[in-house]
Amino acid sequence: MRTSIRRRSGPAVAATHSGRRMIQGCAGVIVFLLAFAAPLHAQLPATPEARAAAVERGLQPPILVEGRDTGLSSITDRMAELGVPAVSVAVIHDGRIDWARAWGLADVETGREATPETLFQAASMSKPLAALLALVLADEGVVSIDADVNESLRSWKVPANEFTAKQPVTLRGLLSHTAGVTVHGFPGYAPGTEIPTPVQVLDAEPPTNTAPIRVDTEPGTLWRYSGGGYTIAQQMLEDVTGVPYATLLQQRVLEPLGMSSSTSEQPLPARLHERAATAYRSNGSAVRGRFHTYPEMAAAGLWTTPSDYARFALAIQRSLRGEAGTILKRETAEDMLTHIMGSYGIGVAVAGAGDSLRFSHGGANAGYRSNFVAFARSGAGIVVMTNSDNGAPLAQEIILAAARVYGWPGIAHQVITPIALAPATLDEYTGTYHVADVELTVTRDGDRLMLAQDDGEPL
Repeated sequence: MRTSIRRRSGPAVAATHSGRRMIQGCAGVIVFLLAFAAPLHAQLPATPEARAAAVERGLQPPILVEGRDTGLSSITDRMAELGVPAVSVAVIHDGRIDWARAWGLADVETGREATPETLFQAASMSKPLAALLALVLADEGVVSIDADVNESLRSWKVPANEFTAKQPVTLRGLLSHTAGVTVHGFPGYAPGTEIPTPVQVLDAEPPTNTAPIRVDTEPGTLWRYSGGGYTIAQQMLEDVTGVPYATLLQQRVLEPLGMSSSTSEQPLPARLHERAATAYRSNGSAVRGRFHTYPEMAAAGLWTTPSDYARFALAIQRSLRGEAGTILKRETAEDMLTHIMGSYGIGVAVAGAGDSLRFSHGGANAGYRSNFVAFARSGAGIVVMTNSDNGAPLAQEIILAAARVYGWPGIAHQVITPIALAPATLDEYTGTYHVADVELTVTRDGDRLMLAQDDGEPL
């Protein structure tokens, strides 16, 4: 995240904030990013239990300094340091779920422990499932992903303007974030507040808490993340089939894939509340009413477990292999993982090539952070879900640990090499900086730069 800063003395520079471990005190050096490290291809532990233990005890920061031993942390160590009450993980290996484990508390107040069956909000990881649903219907000829969506929308239409006059809005554009549609994401609705319908959300009619969803850029000319686009897709799929979105997803995707612990019903049915992880803010407080409701189901409304979500990833992998009885035609699955714009395919981010070709997505709802990555060719992958706004760094470190243990290509820590600089050069960075409401003071101590926050001790 780029943070604007105001410097009181010394030459102006830009600062980048990336959380814990961003600044590492180094004797006589300033570090510059050189390259990605190659994954360590140690011998794979022989059993799922041993592999799980190696991941659990193998966490390191995403950025390592060459020649410096940072040591290894455990998942529970990092949970305590970051203030994450619970994390749940499922790992895919050789085309099946290798292991699934959970750590911590699903609900701090009651002391209820998290298990692999605890439900988490998938947040934006709902989008790949919505894309899969659209592609299933496209394979059957029910919808076209390249036709003007206004030809299928009945209860609402994309408002025409100078941008839609140049290019129509299509499902492909909506699902790849290239349709020129506004509204990045959704904050959800606390218990006790009125919940809008999807059509009300589209036009920002009361009680909607987000802006109108509109086209403000020529479709196909720009990649811009848009949960609003997925809300248009949700309404289109309902209009075409006459079936509510949550029911449609259940019938056409979740049940066929055996995702029996997943639902897009919003609000979450009362019968499932005791299985749900309570959401927690960055300060450790619970989200009011435990969790928010998201009527934008295609964009943010899925409840699931890592094991269930892994079944989605496995289904895409099987479709890519062209196995009999798969949920998608092979060519449709390949289309899903074809770059369109901005390192994005249909519903998923796409990276790498050959053996390292992989698809992924993250998620961030109020009090939940999640991430998954799956390899297209090797039958490998991982799903991580947490119940905290602080969960993203933990998920990243767990994925990196798994990549090292399993020898996955294309995913590795960054390694930076220290470079000694002259005292005069170091002096150019000294001064006092203001980042938001925080005062940072940089001084030189011999061949070292020291950093102090507010009135704290220099580090």
